[in-house]
Amino acid sequence: MIWRAMTETDLDAVEAAAAVIHPGYPEDRGVFAERLALWPEGCRVLERAGGLVGYAITHPGVYGRPPKLNTLLGTLAPNADTYYFHDIALLPGVRGRGGARVLVADLASLAERLGFATLSLVAVNASRPIWEAQGFDVATDATPDLGSYGGEAWFMVRQITDTF
Repeated sequence: MIWRAMTETDLDAVEAAAAVIHPGYPEDRGVFAERLALWPEGCRVLERAGGLVGYAITHPGVYGRPPKLNTLLGTLAPNADTYYFHDIALLPGVRGRGGARVLVADLASLAERLGFATLSLVAVNASRPIWEAQGFDVATDATPDLGSYGGEAWFMVRQITDTF
């Protein structure tokens, strides 16, 4: 399995994978396309035997203010102070094989090179323990509006440098 840069030609497969992985959290194709256009460095796909089995949509963001689900950004925040994981999603058949761990390490290195002290995300679908195993904690210093993510959602953070 290899993570590679996402391209526009991947968007159909990303949209299809998202429908399988997150049926309760639908997002329009335009959301994926916009994130890819705004921050291609943070958009990746995972391939196995020529097929897409996962994807990642990440970008700089503002700590404690994650974008609402299925919402266009328009532009990246000029005051971005965290590296935000909008979605890292794997099809069921490839979970637990280390693919996410490799990606998170790579994205943490990218974020650190860019000068960010934290990674942040909204955990859904009972994924909180998975993110805790990746070094994330439920943030106690922020109370973002997570209403668009449904009843069980947690804003989580991981320190990647000592300055925050």
